Parts: sequence; C-alpha cells; structure tokens
Amino acid sequence: MNTYRFPDYEVAGDADTTVFLLHGAYGSRAYFRPLIQTLVEAGYRVVAWDAPGYGLSPLPQGGLSIEGLAEAAARLIEREGSRRNVVVGHSMGGIVAPLASLLSQGRVHGVVISATVATFSRKSAQDKATFAEERIGPIRRGLPFKEAALPVIRGMLAPTSSGPLVDLVVDVASGMRADTFCAAIEAIVGYDGEDNLKAVSVPTLLIAGAQDKVGRPEGMQSLTALISNSRFVCIDGAAHYAFAEQAGAFNAALLGFLSELPDPHA
Repeated sequence: MNTYRFPDYEVAGDADTTVFLLHGAYGSRAYFRPLIQTLVEAGYRVVAWDAPGYGLSPLPQGGLSIEGLAEAAARLIEREGSRRNVVVGHSMGGIVAPLASLLSQGRVHGVVISATVATFSRKSAQDKATFAEERIGPIRRGLPFKEAALPVIRGMLAPTSSGPLVDLVVDVASGMRADTFCAAIEAIVGYDGEDNLKAVSVPTLLIAGAQDKVGRPEGMQSLTALISNSRFVCIDGAAHYAFAEQAGAFNAALLGFLSELPDPHA
C-alpha cells in the first residue's frame, strides 16, 4: 500500500497557537531545543520537524526541492495545526516558510523568516556557484562532512559568539548526513521564490543577525518591499544563528511578534 510518509517531528506544549519550527540546511530540530522550551513556557504549542532527509526522516526519491519541502510542511500544518498557526523558518527553513504558508490555504496566520536570502533569483550565476562550492565542493571531492562543515558553520557565527546554545548549534549542524546536505544546497540555489514572497499577505517578521554574511541584514530588510504586511528586526551581536548567539534579543522579537498577532477567528 502506498501511504504518505510524514517527516519525523515532535510536539510540545498545549495551546491554541501552534508555532511550526523549520530548521536550516545545516542542522535538525535538535538545535531548537532551547527555543522550544522558551515558546512552551511562554504559553505556545510547538511542532518542530526534521525536514525530509534530516534526522531519521529518509531522503525522498529524487532528492530535495524547496517546492517539495514546502508541500511536506503544508501537509504537516494541516495535520497538526490548531486555531492559530505560525511558521518560523530559519535559513533554508526561511526559504520554505513563505511557500508553505501559501500552500496551507489559510491555515497559517503568521510567518517568521530568520537569517536567509529567501530567494537566490537576484544572485548572479557566479554568486550561486561560489555559495555551492564553499559548502558542497569539498564534500564532493571526498572530504568527510564534519571536516568540511565545521569551518563554514563557525564562519557563520559572530566572532564573539560562544556558550552552550552556540555549542549545540555547532554540534547538531556538523553531525548530519552529507547526501542530505548536498541535496539541500542544490535545492536552495535552484529556487526562485520572489513571486511567492510577493503573495504572502499574513503578518511577517524578518529577523537578521547584524553580522550575518548569508542572510545579510540589508538583503532581509529589502524583503519588506516584497511582503506587504512585514517588519524587520536586526539583532546586534549575532550573525547567522541569532536564536543561539543572542537568544534573549531573538526571543524578545519573536515573542513580541506572536503576542501582537490578531485573532484569526475574531
């Protein structure tokens, strides 16, 4: 029998508002553990997934695409959604989140995009090639994943970032499967999401680390011109992983946004 295989995920908390957490190309839901705890303690329900191909979830036949990831996320939202649903996407998850919200046909009431370029459509062919080469070139040439990944991951942190939350990100992000990661980078580079960003109408929060060289603050701020109901927050002292590097400031921005969302059924 051919039945749909949901990606692995966890549910925490019990509330009318559910926050769906979508991780980046480096990582899994495991590096969101402190954020999950913060959200549950603040009175929210959380669904955090391992995207298809991540954690114990098998890599789909034919590899990964942003469209396929967004469809999987939309199915999960349909299955686990509550009265009000918010999608929080970090890095690759931030590319997936806008399309997932559109595919959810009114079930998503807010979107948070963290530390991402959101679309590669504006980048040159050389920029795309450089981005991919830095991340998957050494792996394709036989370097073990962790050895190839660690310099890139540490290079995406602010020079002053340290502590247990940062250590957790580095450990989780450097411990994943090479085939999944390579497929994810190819999916990111090949995706043009500008039209989908323009179609997002729900309240949207854009969060960037001030020192992020990937989801650059100026690039993320420019997305406010594409997403009609959006606002931008820049986190000082953080780079690509603001939720771990400056957790207090990141959590304050996220919780403030969640608290201001209107009741969709009022």
